[in-house]
Amino acid sequence: MLKLRKLAQACLAAAALLPGAAVPAAQAADLVRLGNLKFAHYGAVSYMKEVCPKYGIDLQERVFPKGIDILPAVAAGEVDITASGLDGSIAGRAQGLPVYLVASFAKGGVRIVATPESGVKDIPGLKGKKVGVARGGTQELALLAELDKYGLTWSDKPGKDVQIVYLGSYPDVNQALQGKNIDAMSQSEPYSSQAINKGYGVEVIKPYDTPMGTPARGFVMTEKLYNNHDVALRVMKCFVDSTQQFMKHPDLAEKYVKEVMFKNQITGQDFKDAIGNSPYSLDLTVEHVQITTDYMQKLNVGRMANPPKAASFVKLDLLQEAIASVKVD
Repeated sequence: MLKLRKLAQACLAAAALLPGAAVPAAQAADLVRLGNLKFAHYGAVSYMKEVCPKYGIDLQERVFPKGIDILPAVAAGEVDITASGLDGSIAGRAQGLPVYLVASFAKGGVRIVATPESGVKDIPGLKGKKVGVARGGTQELALLAELDKYGLTWSDKPGKDVQIVYLGSYPDVNQALQGKNIDAMSQSEPYSSQAINKGYGVEVIKPYDTPMGTPARGFVMTEKLYNNHDVALRVMKCFVDSTQQFMKHPDLAEKYVKEVMFKNQITGQDFKDAIGNSPYSLDLTVEHVQITTDYMQKLNVGRMANPPKAASFVKLDLLQEAIASVKVD
């Protein structure tokens, strides 16, 4: 009887391997929801959708108009990970949002660009001019830090050294510059490179010469996901894998960003110039986040009554563990 039972089990096992035979369902992938932005240097984060299945993660991406628009979705429990300027996560944390900064994915990504007719050559040259910017984000903080460095006053009303014109979206800022409704703009990539390459903008400065230095872009994770170590680590491995692929294979990065993210609305030169000013990078330090927080408080960006201490919400252990285990050819 035992021999017959073993034979029957062996036959069933063999039958399962035949074409068309039913096989046990694979374990369902863990759903993780990404809030992202449409910028050249955010491409590796978007590309995670292609990489995460091999780590057992079903990544669903939702693209937002601006970084500050992601915060309500995080608060509502609709987003688990996000990519944005550091200011968004810092301001969110100040408002009690349960998020951690767990890595960087790029650095830089801002230019101050003027119309050729404006004659603006440097930051002091912005005195008496209108400067357009999208509210909230690295581009606004970098602009204000530069104006502060040179002792210029500013307001969104006339009467100060510089009148800041807040516009609804990043394409709106470019359109305002092209239409000469503003004299200059502080703009993220690839929109700033696009303005230069199309001839209606000239670079004034890459605004990295304040104590903030070159701004890091933050990869953010909710505390709830972070505390689920198994899933969080697999998400981080996917993130590191995707980012390293873009670092090592620039042709892949260009093709994906140009064709998939921007639907060929930018050129290859736009992409190369944008990434030249916003290279992919995983590096993040507590010190850099604290300096950024201090500047936000000084310049009243994010309107934080109680600015958080960087050491309390910068968590780099998952990043270090993922880097040690992920190898990309």
